[in-house]
Amino acid sequence: MNDNLRGALLMLLAMALFRLNETCTKLLAESLPLTQIVTLRGIIISLGTLAIAWRMRALSRPRTRRGWTLLSVRSLSEVGAAFLFLLALINMPLANLTAIAQSAPLLLTLTAALFLKEPLGWRRLSAILTGLLGVLIIVRPGPDGFSIFAAYALGSVVIGILRDLTTRRMPREISSMTVTLCSAATVTGCFGLAALVSGDDWQPIDLWAAALILGAAIAVLIAFIASITAMRIGDLAYISPFRYSGLVWALVIGFVVFDDWPSGSTLLGAAIVVGSGLFMIYRERRLGLLHSPKAPPGH
Repeated sequence: MNDNLRGALLMLLAMALFRLNETCTKLLAESLPLTQIVTLRGIIISLGTLAIAWRMRALSRPRTRRGWTLLSVRSLSEVGAAFLFLLALINMPLANLTAIAQSAPLLLTLTAALFLKEPLGWRRLSAILTGLLGVLIIVRPGPDGFSIFAAYALGSVVIGILRDLTTRRMPREISSMTVTLCSAATVTGCFGLAALVSGDDWQPIDLWAAALILGAAIAVLIAFIASITAMRIGDLAYISPFRYSGLVWALVIGFVVFDDWPSGSTLLGAAIVVGSGLFMIYRERRLGLLHSPKAPPGH
């Protein structure tokens, strides 16, 4: 098995585990407040990340004020994106939310071209605009079809772009594990503080809820490791399209677990978004913009 095939299998695993995490969270939200779910799950994720980073000796700290500022902005952006994403998750079908989230690479490329002066030809711009048309088909703006929770999903994507752009500017001495640990700890702390301020009535945890929280936390940890490893051992042009397998998992899980099946317009919009994303990956491969980054150990 070559590196590209291993990377593809790891990316497929990561997308499945991310959907598993979202499924567990959505099930928990039926009986537990969101602050309780995220805080308890976050404690497990933070401790697990710390243990892995310690084992790998991959912890580092910023050496400059700019590094601390970027790390802080990145962590707070994670909080905002997580808050809006989770609000959308517990109130709308999983497949619809996942389809909207698939527009993130398109918007990230557009934003990077506008603010970071990265190259953007007319073909890739056309793919981005077509993908955004697909998002509009999914969201269906108007008095009859629009949902405020779809707006939350779009808001999560927008804040996620700020997070990703900040990550691109992060100094190389700050390891990926450090960024992940800071983000997980910040999300956990903010949701825990929100629980105290809002006075959420936390509920007793039975065995089923404990299993779902633990399952969600473990799924996120393994998915993170699998996705990072996949992007490092294989060519990005080969690995990136497998991210869209997350939409297939969302369709299957939504139908089997929640008895949700998207409408024809949602499926059409999702197909347009995925098709646009795949075309853009193809163009970036032709232009040589996709490659396998060789980061130093621990990054």
